Amino acid sequence: MCVPESAGRESKDIMVPRRLLLVGEGNFSFTASLIDTLDPGVSVTATCLQHPADLEGDPVTQENLQRLRERGVEVRFGVDCTQLARALQAHERDFDRIYFNFPHCGRKAGVAKNRELLAKFFQRSQAKSFRVEGAMNHVFTQSSPLEGCQPRALRVRLGDRCFSCTEPEALAGKLNRRFLEASSCHPVKTINEKLIAELGRYFPLKRLKCSFPLLSQGGTSVLPPGTFDPLPAFWVSLHEDKSYSESLTGEITQEMEDVLLSFAELALPKSPGRDGYGAAQEGTREQVRLRLRSSLLAHAEAVIQSPDFLPGCLHILSGPVFRKCHILPFMMPAFHETLFILGLNKNRKGTCLASLLDRLKDSLDNLLTETLLEGSSLRTSVEFVLQPNGKDHIIHGKSLHLGPDCTENLIIGTVVTSTAVTHKHPCFAFVSINLDLLAMLVYDISDWRILWTFDNRFLKRFAPGKIEHFKSYSLYPPCYVHDISFWLDEKKGFDELEFHTVARAVSQDTVISIQFLGRFQHPETAQVSLCYRLTYQACDKALSPQLAASMQSRFRREIQRQLHVSPR
Repeated sequence: MCVPESAGRESKDIMVPRRLLLVGEGNFSFTASLIDTLDPGVSVTATCLQHPADLEGDPVTQENLQRLRERGVEVRFGVDCTQLARALQAHERDFDRIYFNFPHCGRKAGVAKNRELLAKFFQRSQAKSFRVEGAMNHVFTQSSPLEGCQPRALRVRLGDRCFSCTEPEALAGKLNRRFLEASSCHPVKTINEKLIAELGRYFPLKRLKCSFPLLSQGGTSVLPPGTFDPLPAFWVSLHEDKSYSESLTGEITQEMEDVLLSFAELALPKSPGRDGYGAAQEGTREQVRLRLRSSLLAHAEAVIQSPDFLPGCLHILSGPVFRKCHILPFMMPAFHETLFILGLNKNRKGTCLASLLDRLKDSLDNLLTETLLEGSSLRTSVEFVLQPNGKDHIIHGKSLHLGPDCTENLIIGTVVTSTAVTHKHPCFAFVSINLDLLAMLVYDISDWRILWTFDNRFLKRFAPGKIEHFKSYSLYPPCYVHDISFWLDEKKGFDELEFHTVARAVSQDTVISIQFLGRFQHPETAQVSLCYRLTYQACDKALSPQLAASMQSRFRREIQRQLHVSPR
């Protein structure tokens, strides 16, 4: 165990081991066989847990010990492999390799004790890495427990009125994360800045400030109907808060106030008073429903109609967007989008659009090859797929190293043209890029959830403005599988998207897969039952089987309450 990958086939450019430590030896037969394969200059120390008196009656052990001593092998007794620091002085620990052959606690110890033995050995015995280049280093650390992330209450003042809202449970911990701010070193920020810089080599740029992602009801679209099918949005309710809590943080207040004031006249309820914003009547609690934007295209109309809009200039909006979606490996309810808007000259529309597509593809390819070693082949590709309408494109990204779940092309962006806007330059191109998916391709990040972690170990792996392959610190997180079946209410129907949304909310995004197992219809009552399998797995914290079971129990209660089904 713990043999380097090069064992038995040492090449000249790999350091030949000079000091070996063997632990957990029984009758020393493994050491006796190993020394015949080693260079005469290799120093070997063999240890066992037993004391000499315990081995006196075993002739095989005595024969092996005699052989080892003749070959100059150092033998130590009473060495606990989980407490090597006690058995070996600091100057004696400089080993190139440590071998633990057939680790176990005894024939009848059982799997649990053997696993505990290995865990203690790895945790306490490897205070330093092996010196051999390419050796297999096993490092176990104690993970932090999965802590509940409760939806936060956000508040905002509008004049002399105060409103509050609660973020949707399925988006707990995802609002107001500020990944794209100037001080951020988040990989999504780095990708965005590099992509904008690449396109800035070919186009004049104008960056625009993106407001907090709350939108009023209704509104016009810059795109003709049927151009794209947005996924269902998350909705929040703003309640008038008469408490005027002084615990409100200024940062969130100002950020939300800027955007809410922009449509306050349209969407927010007005209290009776001289200016429409006077004090509300006692005992009343007004509210209005607002939605979280599912795309930055919701702001495109305002950008184009602005008097500062410059045709021929690439206008840029960047910010988080939110959408309800099924639980799939590369489908995310929150991600960061960058929207590029370009006004096209009607007479040169085809030429300008072709130039934009070429420059965009070059920029994406440059990002994907930035960490490519010299002589290596590109394992990630970008393709622009023309849509049936003959003018729009979907940007596909395909990676060979994001695991078995990445079997199809990922949609990392879209290119849409529109003539539905009344403007002196009636043709426009809108390029939407999913920065989170692009970051996953560039950094080799296989799980989108890690981009939203609160674990400081994640951000510590990134230097501002630098791209390098991400190395996960959670290699083998455990999975827990739970099945659920329920009867449907014929009158209410069943919304599978809401089923996934409830699972996402209850599990705090630890449900990584929902598999439909089957449908059953009762032969007498004709009532329909559905069965699903949920797989739980955390990406950065320790998810216990007890916590997964508790989440599953709450999930049963929530689908009964929210979806009007009857768990079986």
